[in-house]
Amino acid sequence: MSGVSPEEPVDLRTDQPHSARMYDYLLGGKDHYAADGEAAEKALLSFPLLRTAARENRKFLGRAVSYLVREAGIRQFLDLGSGLPTAENVHQVAQREAQDARVVYVDNDPIVLVYGGALLARDANTAVIQGDIRDPRSVLDHPETRRLIDFDQPVGILAVAVLHFVGDDEDPAGIVRTLCDAVPAGSHVILSHATADIAPEAALGVQTAYRSQGVPLTLRDKGQFTAFFDGLDIVEPGIQVVSDWRATVPEAERPAHADVSWYGGIGRVTG
Repeated sequence: MSGVSPEEPVDLRTDQPHSARMYDYLLGGKDHYAADGEAAEKALLSFPLLRTAARENRKFLGRAVSYLVREAGIRQFLDLGSGLPTAENVHQVAQREAQDARVVYVDNDPIVLVYGGALLARDANTAVIQGDIRDPRSVLDHPETRRLIDFDQPVGILAVAVLHFVGDDEDPAGIVRTLCDAVPAGSHVILSHATADIAPEAALGVQTAYRSQGVPLTLRDKGQFTAFFDGLDIVEPGIQVVSDWRATVPEAERPAHADVSWYGGIGRVTG
């Protein structure tokens, strides 16, 4: 299921922090290394509630996937920059609603391939491949993607908490366009992104901490994030802080926007 031969040597680069493993650390997972924890702790010094932000983003992913299955009828998903498997992954959420849902997970961290492939090996409707959102064409053309995704039928594309690791010079908007151009009308794109709009000092401190550890992070404002949805119909309730998007708990029980500082939304491909 992993898309590589188990005989291939894999350099896990455990001495270098990686955004996927840092995210696992923030979510309370166990599949990270000392370098990842140390880098995440430096970011937490600037923004002590970064764990809250990561968890709210994860909850947003679950609500968004549930919406696509229940209300949009989506049965196949391409999750780019998926990170390490934790609780409430896309396939778990989607298959709870529709057992036949199919998911391809994509990440450029080789450890995601190792751990994810082992965890999903028994599920014929899932695959984990090593790929990079910066090269969307190779992801779309990967044999495992083509095995599981029928590009004549609507697809749910996820780039959740990943585009802020793509620099402006790497054309993140162009990446989204390439992905949308590959899928038919009725497909949907789920995006989320860190911002400095709400708590600038803390958010920029996180950006500095990530960059100092060799992990690229580019914060964008609401206008820049919304521009990623150009040419798409934005699903109600529009672009919101992730903790508010179709929230299932009362407003009084949600974290403050400054404790999250992450935007999210869904766009529908119309043609």
